[in-house]
Amino acid sequence: MSILIGKETRLLVQGITGREGAFHTKQMIDYGTQVVAGVTPGKGGDWAFGSIPIFDTVSEAVHATGANTSVIFVPARFAADAILEAAEAGIDLVVCITEGIPVLDMVQVRAYLDTTHTRLIGPNCPGLITPGEAKVGIIPGHIMTRGNVGVVSRSGTLTYEVVYALTQRGIGQTTAVGIGGDPINGTSFLDVLQMFEEDPETEQVILIGEIGGTDEQKAAEYIASRMSKPVTAFIAGQTAPPGRRMGHAGAIISGGEGTAAEKIAALTRAGAKVARHPDEIADLVASHLR
Repeated sequence: MSILIGKETRLLVQGITGREGAFHTKQMIDYGTQVVAGVTPGKGGDWAFGSIPIFDTVSEAVHATGANTSVIFVPARFAADAILEAAEAGIDLVVCITEGIPVLDMVQVRAYLDTTHTRLIGPNCPGLITPGEAKVGIIPGHIMTRGNVGVVSRSGTLTYEVVYALTQRGIGQTTAVGIGGDPINGTSFLDVLQMFEEDPETEQVILIGEIGGTDEQKAAEYIASRMSKPVTAFIAGQTAPPGRRMGHAGAIISGGEGTAAEKIAALTRAGAKVARHPDEIADLVASHLR
């Protein structure tokens, strides 16, 4: 089992002919993902990598190939429209890698998505990967191995670091999900925790958060009341000063809210084991296996 993506994923790439889109499409194909179509307006009728048809619109691509998932590699000024186009075409899962999308654009996107069945991962995220089955986005496939630990994270870099440490210790993963660090995104910690709780193969979960917002506190409430599986957590940005953005657009302590201390306290009260530094995460996960 896995969550969100697997062997049944039929992926289309919006922005497949751009530099980033082309590079990462090749990586996803090499990993074994079923990439069935690309979308670049004005280049419909062309082919990518010799066998992947390119369409002018997502609707045409879905109709012709049965694509059920989209990954977006388009510039920020076009990305909100790309998300909306995918949702309007009936895509089940949209993964937006693009960073720098204006917050107001995402407010409008989120309002529309809430009226559809489409789930958005991101924006400004590394995507997700189910080891041995499919990867959608930019998470390096070679650091993953199949197992029973679910990973959900706001930080792409920390996701790579933690997953690599797990793999080095022989601890595999079910699915790793990078939800992104923007103030407004499509999928929250709470959403992914619920999926992992319901996934029979996932036996424990890693949550990697950061300063800013209250998503980690909401996740802690779910962990305390509904989660039956062990959770190991880490909060990045513990030394960040208030009012200064640290990396992601959403990683900022504002109005005295969103501090690392608040998040760590909430997760600890909920029963999660909270690592003091990233290197400790694999140790805490391993302790649950004994």
